Amino acid sequence: MNHPDYNSPSELKAFLEQSGMAMQKKFGQNFMINQSAREKIFSLLELKKDELVWEIGPGLGCMTELILSSGANLEVFEIDRGFISILKQFFEQQEKSEQFKIIEGDVLKNWKKAFYENPQKPAKLFGNLPYNIAATFIADTITENVVFKKCVFTVQKEVAQRMAAKKGTENYSAFSVLCQWGYNVKLDLVLGSSSFWPRPTVSSQAVVMTKKENPFSGNSALFVKVVHALFAARRKTIQNNIKPLLPENISAEEFFEKCGISKTERAENLAVEDFIKISDMLSQLKQSDKI
Repeated sequence: MNHPDYNSPSELKAFLEQSGMAMQKKFGQNFMINQSAREKIFSLLELKKDELVWEIGPGLGCMTELILSSGANLEVFEIDRGFISILKQFFEQQEKSEQFKIIEGDVLKNWKKAFYENPQKPAKLFGNLPYNIAATFIADTITENVVFKKCVFTVQKEVAQRMAAKKGTENYSAFSVLCQWGYNVKLDLVLGSSSFWPRPTVSSQAVVMTKKENPFSGNSALFVKVVHALFAARRKTIQNNIKPLLPENISAEEFFEKCGISKTERAENLAVEDFIKISDMLSQLKQSDKI
């Protein structure tokens, strides 16, 4: 089976119709039809021969083809059965088939099994993701204390701004803190709606997440709980939001004094390092049988 012209909406549409397929809005499917954008994003991954890469939602394989050309090993997560069938014909029956593997189903349900069962751990990650998938996947990997060397995502521009937002800004949120927990987050290429087919109503942006030299090594699951708790009621101070995580015999005032953080701060004004301090202190109290 020949690949369609990935830059041509009319050819992509004809290819899908000939294959008896339709785009599934429930999966947030859009094809990137901008070749220069694909090549730019590919370069951001900085792939090396034989390293393992994960791609989430490859669709018809426009980025898959580029990734395999680098000599990297590639595992793709795809939920759409029609795309799975086409990807198998495109890539499992080529000379590069040894580099390629499809993991069928929902990445949010399958990634842990794929990660822990493979002795070769993925170094890089790519995905053109809707917000709900990106947010849940990042939180899940943090809970498991999994940090990739580099992630490159294309997401809605608004979501990208949240991922890279700094404390004290309007876009700073729990999602910002989780993204910046183990990564340096940098915004890159902006993709207008004309870069995709079907054409979305919003622009997208590439986000590059590079592993920090000394990523957080504490209780990662507790860290996620702390972040969500402190942002649960955004306008309340952290002394109110922390209470569900504290034992009755320790006041919020005493706890934050131990952390060296003002109890009257709001979560939006705390740096990522402050959330780590709070999480570490809770963990220490737990280990000393105070929790």
